[in-house]
Amino acid sequence: MKLSELLCGVDVVALHADPETEIPSVCYDSRAAVPGCLFVAVRGYQTDGHKYIRNAWEKQAAAAVVEEMPHDCDIPCVVVRDSRRALAQISAAYFGHPERKVPIIGVTGTNGKTTVTNLVKEILERGGARCGLIGTNGNRIGDRELHTDRTTPESYELFKLFAEMTKEGCDYIIMEVSSHSLALDRVYGIGFHTAVFTNLTQDHLDFHGTMEAYAQTKAMLFDRCTHSVVNADDPYAAVMLGGSCADHRTFSTRDSGADYYAHHIELGIGGVDFDLTCGGSTHRVHLGIPGMFSVYNALAAIGCCVSLGIPVQTVIDRLALAHGVKGRAQVVPTGTDYTVLLDYAHTPDGVENILKAARGFARGRVIALFGCGGDRDRTKRPIMGRIAGSLADFCVVTSDNPRTEAPMAIIEDILPGVRESGGAFIVVEDRRAAIRQALSMGQAGDVIVLMGKGHEDYQEINGVKHHLDEYEEVMAYYQK
Repeated sequence: MKLSELLCGVDVVALHADPETEIPSVCYDSRAAVPGCLFVAVRGYQTDGHKYIRNAWEKQAAAAVVEEMPHDCDIPCVVVRDSRRALAQISAAYFGHPERKVPIIGVTGTNGKTTVTNLVKEILERGGARCGLIGTNGNRIGDRELHTDRTTPESYELFKLFAEMTKEGCDYIIMEVSSHSLALDRVYGIGFHTAVFTNLTQDHLDFHGTMEAYAQTKAMLFDRCTHSVVNADDPYAAVMLGGSCADHRTFSTRDSGADYYAHHIELGIGGVDFDLTCGGSTHRVHLGIPGMFSVYNALAAIGCCVSLGIPVQTVIDRLALAHGVKGRAQVVPTGTDYTVLLDYAHTPDGVENILKAARGFARGRVIALFGCGGDRDRTKRPIMGRIAGSLADFCVVTSDNPRTEAPMAIIEDILPGVRESGGAFIVVEDRRAAIRQALSMGQAGDVIVLMGKGHEDYQEINGVKHHLDEYEEVMAYYQK
């Protein structure tokens, strides 16, 4: 492909390269540079690609896309206004604009993204559609699983995934859209058929600074879609509804005027049941995942699928057959007279949701195991501690993914909140030992909730990922 074709639509400030140059490949990491490639120097969250232009030149890159000209090499350059946006536009062109070939559904919010995207995928596939899925639990094309390190990949990898999905005959692409991906232009230039907003609670303030900035970033998605489905009960719903999307729809458990209104709600260990009023008619809905949050996730999935033209009763019938998502309110079959749940809860709202759900069906105590991630928003640590201490009968405070922080330092940030709640607790720094401790406490009717890891099969300590699958740990405990 010619350089001029790759630059179509890019905001080019100055061209110091031959537009007729044939470009066989594109990269934004100089370590992946090969002879003849186009290197895009991206200013990242942790480093700046402009520092590595010479590396790409030494590997015989044909040209570089830059925001400022390099001083230490003579590589042909394209100066652009914004290299991050340029990378997205160049990647889209390089892969033949796959984003224009199938409807793309984007789900954003603090909690619920993974469950909603999986529910939508299952509903669509039960109707014979082939779907691509991009999200926290991994990327999938149909039933084939692909590994992922980010909720939303960098734009080059994202458009590469789109190309694979369209080539393999996907009818829809369903993806989680993180606030980082919006802020860092990983999804720049994508027109979404439907955008879904689940909720907004405290998270990522180390990146966004304030909840208002976090909300405004999320709202960018609602200027890039044809249809939207928004949780009207969330305090930040108005921000999302302020987007330029022409077809806004809302869902609620409080406002009967919402487009999708859930009432007569019944919660139990086997899932949720409720009446759904929409379009002037009422339908009974069942989803086999426990917790009030499952009502909201069901509403989001229903609204999304209806926006795709599927009759509401058909959506409801398929939803009733849906399976739970790994690591989201997942019941581990232990064969005991108490319940063990795995959940990804790693925010104050997530902790509150899963513990309230557990409290709703526990016949005995609720025992909560949790920690907080390192190198992330420290202000939420005591808040999570206070919520867990208030809602659980007993807390086992441990480590999560400490990353580069000292595990006990993170725990010390959590404990003021636990102590403030007045709840009983112990500290067990080693997570494996903490799991065994929590499981050893189980009595008839109890619900033991292991929070924070969910689907993850590793623990990151000092920048190194060590294998840790909590499902495996629980099963091993009962098989000893």
